[in-house]
Amino acid sequence: LSASPRVVALLLSLLGLAAAGKLLVVPVDGSHWLSMQEVVDMLTQKGHEVVVVAPEVSLQIKPSKNLVMKMYPVPFTQEEMDEVFKGSVKNLFEGGPFLERVIRQYQQAKKTSALFLATCTHLIHNKELMRYLEESKFDAILTDPVLPCGAILAEYLSLPTVNFLQQIPCGLEYQATQCPNPPSYVPRVFTDLTDRMSFLQRVKNLLFEIPNFFLCDMVFNPYAKLASELLKREVTVPDLLRQGSIWLMKLDFVLHFPKPLMPNMVLVSGVNCAYKKLNQ
Repeated sequence: LSASPRVVALLLSLLGLAAAGKLLVVPVDGSHWLSMQEVVDMLTQKGHEVVVVAPEVSLQIKPSKNLVMKMYPVPFTQEEMDEVFKGSVKNLFEGGPFLERVIRQYQQAKKTSALFLATCTHLIHNKELMRYLEESKFDAILTDPVLPCGAILAEYLSLPTVNFLQQIPCGLEYQATQCPNPPSYVPRVFTDLTDRMSFLQRVKNLLFEIPNFFLCDMVFNPYAKLASELLKREVTVPDLLRQGSIWLMKLDFVLHFPKPLMPNMVLVSGVNCAYKKLNQ
């Protein structure tokens, strides 16, 4: 080392450059952003250059002095967005027979997905913003794949993807990672089953899986069409999600039933709630 101090100094300076990265963040609005924001804030504090791309109208994603935010216009107002999400929350807490709940969720999902699709479409078609993203030479993209807009951008910009999520409708994260997700073992939403099921309960669990295929077609097919137009080739949403490098899963086996995982699926726990000071 003493024989070549200039070389050591040069290597140390390069190490300093390698310690920080340039990260593009494509979040999903609502509660999904609350826990991701904490991660993004921490990355910024550690010296990483972070750019968040978000619509001008949103529930939780607001401009911050701690973050570089690239905002883009969308074709709806704050009042229209608030009305759609109030309907979603109301539906979650309403009871009723299974079929009635499925139909209600399907109708509400159409309204919500149309809102999110419009948001993604206006991002993809914003030529000035897309030119900026191309020229910025990011190292990676951090996104919530519950909606695949970030996955579309990652494929278009040829960036490695870090997915930060709890779950994706219809279990697409398991299809994308080729992770086992058998209905005979992993309980489905709305079943109120555990990971210990009798034979008839396993049959019920399988039947509850069927409506997911129709729901996913309605929600995700427009994104596949949007991605195909941008990439100039035919792609599906699972094709896009398969490019994910790391899946940071906001799960733990205290609140969730055990299930198979793949090596690049990392449990990080966490909640989708804002922190508030509670009284005694």
